[in-house]
Amino acid sequence: MADTSSTRSVPTVTLNDGHTMPQLGFGVFQVTDLSQAQQAVEDALSVGYRLIDTATAYGNEQAVGAAVKASGVAREDIFLTSKLWVSQFTYEKAKAGIDLSLTKLGTDYLDLYLLHQPYGDIAGAWKALEEAQQEGKIRSIGVSNFWPDQVKNLELMARVKPAVNQIELNPWFQQKDSVAFLQSEGVQPESWGPFAEGKNHIFTDPRIAEIGKKYGKSNGQVILRWLLQRGIVAIPKSVHKARMQENFDVFDFTLSDEDMQAMASLDTGESQFFSHHDPVAIENIFGSSLRQLDI
Repeated sequence: MADTSSTRSVPTVTLNDGHTMPQLGFGVFQVTDLSQAQQAVEDALSVGYRLIDTATAYGNEQAVGAAVKASGVAREDIFLTSKLWVSQFTYEKAKAGIDLSLTKLGTDYLDLYLLHQPYGDIAGAWKALEEAQQEGKIRSIGVSNFWPDQVKNLELMARVKPAVNQIELNPWFQQKDSVAFLQSEGVQPESWGPFAEGKNHIFTDPRIAEIGKKYGKSNGQVILRWLLQRGIVAIPKSVHKARMQENFDVFDFTLSDEDMQAMASLDTGESQFFSHHDPVAIENIFGSSLRQLDI
């Protein structure tokens, strides 16, 4: 397939701080092989993606930075996102974590930096992000995996409102109330795991496939189009360039109201991964990670 970067234009959303963000991007979660991560980002940029999403916890910031440098795409044309891990959630550790991300990514600014989880010293970490934004190290600041009450609590304590909340959003877990709340607050919802990592046969589900047949599109393309039409930013992941190109080819069709309603009916109301409300899950998932990633 041909390089689509010269023929397709990704729509953008305007964040509450005035910066614009591509509505479709590329994520590198679980791409732990650094050479593979670098190649994947280089391929994504060649396809036409301009939003690249990584995180301290992914362990591949350096590979992403190398890919950006090697790609030939101007830094100012790339919307680069990373995230601070919970082990860095104090004011001083967050300041150091921001600088470490910048160093690993080989850039003097980030377009978006997020608090990765809603646990620990949120106030201290957020203060560090606000100061980094004032210093020009970060253009937009936001959060990830925050529930509406946690977003509101942060808004009440902070000087700067989060620009983005990156949350689990896929056909099986649509978080309609959370999305409506974020949009009413002027906080941009962003979907991680838009394909639910393939759970429940999402790529072959006949209900989604039936919609796709109308447009000659795959299940993955229908899912991404459904998210875009909800006003959500999506960051699908793949290490295969052909799949990257397929995921990028979602701007030449529009789902009907009937199709959107059919997609809405797929919601199970349950996370496909784990509950952020379960104290045991929080301890199991984040307790060990706190020690492993402590800086």
